[in-house]
Amino acid sequence: MRAQVVEQGRHLGGRPPYGYRLADAGPHPNRAHAKWGRMAHRLEPDPATAPHLQWMFAQRLAGRSVAGITRDLNDQHVPCPSSVDPGRNPHRSGTGWTLRTVASLLANPRYTGRQVWNRQHTDRGPLDAADDLLGQSEARRWNLMQQWVISRDIAHPPLVSEHDFVAAQQANALPAPADGLSGRYLLTGLIHCQECDRILDAHWVNKHAAYRCRHGHRTASTGDAPRPRNVYIHEAKAITQLAEWLGVPATDPHAVTDALLEHDLHVTCAIGGTLTITEIPARVPAHRASAVPNQRGTAVTPTEALH
Repeated sequence: MRAQVVEQGRHLGGRPPYGYRLADAGPHPNRAHAKWGRMAHRLEPDPATAPHLQWMFAQRLAGRSVAGITRDLNDQHVPCPSSVDPGRNPHRSGTGWTLRTVASLLANPRYTGRQVWNRQHTDRGPLDAADDLLGQSEARRWNLMQQWVISRDIAHPPLVSEHDFVAAQQANALPAPADGLSGRYLLTGLIHCQECDRILDAHWVNKHAAYRCRHGHRTASTGDAPRPRNVYIHEAKAITQLAEWLGVPATDPHAVTDALLEHDLHVTCAIGGTLTITEIPARVPAHRASAVPNQRGTAVTPTEALH
């Protein structure tokens, strides 16, 4: 079987990957099977699903996340693989796309036109080591990439070039600074969402650090439950607001973070990017607490802050 894949690129059975369908490739190369009327098969693009597969790769190469691609597929009501071919997927629900499904499609090298075999193996063993009469259990396991068998030549029409396939494996949906270094976030873990009290996520956008809260919306489905608008604030804007309240120079962002940590201040962000500081400890100087809102969002006096 290894030689048939490497030398001939033969399709050795199994359901075709999403985006392809099985087509006759002439009489079976084994004379006995050919005598019985069996046909060899090959993969050919499926007109109904191949465009969706190519769209996924294009989106991934454009920097989209797997979750974003999955949400769009579900929002556009694109049938998932088990829904397209329920006969070969009786163990699947067919209700919609999942992150794992999209990720596995984007990592399948068969879309480059080469035949691949031995990506998985089946572990078999007794259900009970003490009693063989109970039957056997089976579990599918993924083999290491070094164990895959790949055809030497193109075996079927590719849906994506090898260059784009490799690029898709290296694609990263996380924005990065223009200098290519990792993002630098000074306020990570220090700002909470005023709506849901989650810690704002660090988010690099338009070559600048920012923070946002999507109120737990990180799944592949859009969801029908109403939720508040996203909370978002630019790091520079947050530093400016906090520096003014704390009485430290805005030109020294590290002084702002040091003051927040030293005084154990609780910072929340509302929709629209308005920050509020609460839980003012007594050791904060009076001239710094005069403009700091209290938990109700109204300014407190130095006396109230110290007591």
